Amino acid sequence: MPTDTAQEKQQVHQLIDRLAPSQITAVRGLLEAMIDPVARAIASAPVDDKSLTADEKKALEEAREWMTNNAGIPHEQVLAELGITQEEIDRFEESA
Repeated sequence: MPTDTAQEKQQVHQLIDRLAPSQITAVRGLLEAMIDPVARAIASAPVDDKSLTADEKKALEEAREWMTNNAGIPHEQVLAELGITQEEIDRFEESA
């Protein structure tokens, strides 16, 4: 027997209405991951459990040291240095 999509959605809405606030947040994250293919790929990617190389450890330490002595770089400045705008990023994300 075919499933009535409208009825299924109504049942899902009824279940969501019964959730605790913390559960709603979890379900929202799950739904977003199901809809967004990039988020789904990231969520299902294998964990990188290999050890850092000496060069990677040094680079991380240098970055942490820099951040303790300097202010972070504003997002807008990074975009300007890359020659892109937030609007371009938003349009790209919408087309994906």
